[in-house]
Amino acid sequence: MTKIIKILSPDEVRRTLTRVASQIVEKSREPSELVLLGIYTRGVPLAQMLAAQIEVLEQVKVSVGALDITFYRDDLDRVAMRTPAKTEIPFDLTGKTVVLVDDVIYKGRTIRAALNAVNDYGRPEKIWLAVLVDRGHREVPIQPDFTGKKLPTAKEEQVKVYVQEYDGRYGVELIKG
Repeated sequence: MTKIIKILSPDEVRRTLTRVASQIVEKSREPSELVLLGIYTRGVPLAQMLAAQIEVLEQVKVSVGALDITFYRDDLDRVAMRTPAKTEIPFDLTGKTVVLVDDVIYKGRTIRAALNAVNDYGRPEKIWLAVLVDRGHREVPIQPDFTGKKLPTAKEEQVKVYVQEYDGRYGVELIKG
């Protein structure tokens, strides 16, 4: 029997992203040198929300791009086939502080693929990682610089992030069974 546990409400998602945006600003010496790259699918709207909040905090418009990592994955033979999204990085990454944004970090393989993809678009000064949820169980030595919620999970559990653009609502749920 499937059991669904609400982890973050829409208001908690908003507050969490506000906190993460504040942490990014605090760590960044020059917010105008920041660029956010959302990892498809749900990392893209999360990156847009973070950029909007940084603009509120610092009155600086932060560039946002979208990164598809499909062809950089090391497990294409094991994941369901999907049509790749279009990577959209309409700015140079060279010398910038790039913040990769994703909804959930689990094994770390998506982020490893994203790091490989970023190299095709320039040579950033720094690359940071911001995630809404860190559920543990890393298979590669990658840790987020900014984490909205640490959520220890069992391997058989799932974490589902909902964003308005794709799901019609915001929230985070833990799915057991």
